[in-house]
Parts: sequence; C-alpha cells; structure tokens
Amino acid sequence: MKALLISFVSGGVFAVGLGIGGMTQPAKVIGFLDFAGSWDPSLAIVMIGAIAVHSVLYRVIRNRPSPLFSPTFSLPTRTDIDARLVGGAALFGVGWGLAGFCPGPVLTSLVSGNLPAVIFVVAMIAGMYLYKLIEVLRLRQADAKNKSTASRLVASASPVRRSHDDY
Repeated sequence: MKALLISFVSGGVFAVGLGIGGMTQPAKVIGFLDFAGSWDPSLAIVMIGAIAVHSVLYRVIRNRPSPLFSPTFSLPTRTDIDARLVGGAALFGVGWGLAGFCPGPVLTSLVSGNLPAVIFVVAMIAGMYLYKLIEVLRLRQADAKNKSTASRLVASASPVRRSHDDY
C-alpha cells in the first residue's frame, strides 16, 4: 500500500511539473519540431533538465543495496535492437509529432476535458489493445507452427532399428 501511495504521489508531482512546464500543450511539441519556422526550445530545456536529474539520481539510487519498496531492482536486461523496437519507436515519434501529445502529458491533459486529448487517449488505448491482440495471435501462430514441426519430426522418426546405418 505504501508503494502504491508513493507511486501515486510521484505521478502527481510529475503531472504538475508537466503542467507548469507547459508540456501538456500540443503547440509546445509542434513548436519544438518546427525547426524551419518559429522554433520553441522550451521542450528541449525540460528534457535536458529531466536527463540531468535522472543522471544524478540514478547513480545515487543504484548504489543502494535495494529499492525502498522492493527486494530487488527491476531493470531491463535486453540490449538488442530489432525491427519491432525500431518500428515502435518510429510509430511513437510519428504519433507524437502529428498529434503533439506524448502519453504522460496527454494523461495530464485529460483533466482539462480537452477533446483532442480525449480522442488521443482513446486511440492510444485502442492501439495498445490492438498490439496485444496481434501479439497473442502471432504467438499462437508460432506455437502452432512449432507443434506442427515437432509432430512431423516424431512421425518421421522410426522406432524400429533396421540397420546400424540408421544411427
């Protein structure tokens, strides 16, 4: 319960920071991406500030034997870059650039009742469920293919030894 409360408070502080920084306004994102027009560097300044805070605190926190509310740290272990990662990053970037919303700030914007924010969140959730559905179907298809291959191997193997050349 304590961890849940800390998570909620942390999310609230994050949301307030996004609001104060103006990062919930799609015009800020579009202005940041408009290098040829009236470029707005405020998003870059917020990002640089976040990276600086993260860089310092990450090193401090990683020196602890364990997190405050968990027995171990939960860090990603994969380091490979594959087509799914690149495609997902590209889709995220295109959506962010076209809509002017990022998932964190758009959730903060929901409080305002802004219709474009609501539409974006509905589309984002639908996209998440669509991805999950596609993954389940892909895994089922791969599992069926593996079972089919295994059954063919079992069927083709003869349990009777005919000669020493069979081995």
